[in-house]
Amino acid sequence: MEISILVLSFLILISIRVPVAWSLGISALLTLLVSVDTYPALTTIAQRIVTGLDSFSILAIPFFILAGHIMNKGGIAERLIDFAKALVGSLPGGLAHVNIVAAMLFGAIAGSAGAAAAAIGGFMSDKMEESGYDKGFGVAVNVTSATTGLVIPPSNIFIIYSVASGGVSIGALFLAGYLPGILTGLLLMMVAYIWAKRKGYPTADRSSLKNVLRTFVRALPSLFLLIVVIGGIVAGIFTATEASSIAVLYCLVLAAVYGEVSFKNIRPILVESSSTIAIVMLLIAMSMAMSWVLSYENIPQAVTEALLGLSDNKIMVLILINIILLIVGIFMDMTPAVLIFTPIFLPVTTALGIDPVHFGIIMVLNLCIGLCTPPVGAVLFIGIGVARTTIQKVVRPLLPLFLAMIISLILVSLFPELSLWLPRLFGF
Repeated sequence: MEISILVLSFLILISIRVPVAWSLGISALLTLLVSVDTYPALTTIAQRIVTGLDSFSILAIPFFILAGHIMNKGGIAERLIDFAKALVGSLPGGLAHVNIVAAMLFGAIAGSAGAAAAAIGGFMSDKMEESGYDKGFGVAVNVTSATTGLVIPPSNIFIIYSVASGGVSIGALFLAGYLPGILTGLLLMMVAYIWAKRKGYPTADRSSLKNVLRTFVRALPSLFLLIVVIGGIVAGIFTATEASSIAVLYCLVLAAVYGEVSFKNIRPILVESSSTIAIVMLLIAMSMAMSWVLSYENIPQAVTEALLGLSDNKIMVLILINIILLIVGIFMDMTPAVLIFTPIFLPVTTALGIDPVHFGIIMVLNLCIGLCTPPVGAVLFIGIGVARTTIQKVVRPLLPLFLAMIISLILVSLFPELSLWLPRLFGF
């Protein structure tokens, strides 16, 4: 009965356009009222909302969000595009490869798929069209490659997964994201290569070693942030939260050196960041209340028994969970999806012997696909808006790129070492 009330109330609230955060809190309260009196239920939900944010690791989220906004305004994208062009611009479909590599680098540095789609797409969409590329293809490449930055660390969504999972190592998750993120990028490049060959898109001249080195030196200060953040965490010099604050200071200094951000630009950056932070923090607070209610009502245990009752085969259960998450990703943004479904599915996968770090990568990689699909795909609509085109022109070239992302998801799901090799190498 509790599961029915939780699911139905949440779906009804979402369908009448109640914000996701409030839908989480209200459905959690309604579920708790089945077994607890009104006053204790209200008090408990309020306590869980407050204590849900009482975590040192959660502090990393606002700092990384602020660092991403500074990066987005700080002249980073152009330098990364120049470096990517020198590396891969001479391949068939060269500008598509430039877009993919630049989005991987920028998304990893900024930690935001939306920021990558806006920043890289803002530079690349017109250039690709002027060079003879179909605009729909350019947008499709931009939006799918932008999501790789959520898998390649540092990434806020891994911190959110760590919180929702009850404390999976953030450092391990960061390291685990590298190979799956790079694999996804390479598969997208393969599709772009084949598509460009078929369409006869132009290629740029091969860059000289001198030009590669020159663009690398220009991009190096931006790329060095990855070394500072990930290297510091892995070496045990600082925690993920401390790394996030260092990232903010580094981004401020770098943006000032580049001359793209002045003192008068700081206020709008802080306001924009605060708006994003407030939304994310409210989602986390409400989801913590829901997670407690789920545990109190033994809902994860019931879901675990139901799924294991269907099959005790690890691969079959993973396929079923992946299908559910793919459907969820179409209709729900990534952050609430991770917060809602981690406490439901993690006990199932743990019971089957699947490493929580591996499952975290699977979940994030899966939900990245949803960011590129209508009707809720935020990154898709950012890419369309930046390129000033329509969704109808993007759908056809998007399909083979979707297939590449799904192949990456299948490979990561079937071969745990793609996720776990690096964390184990560094002792996690």
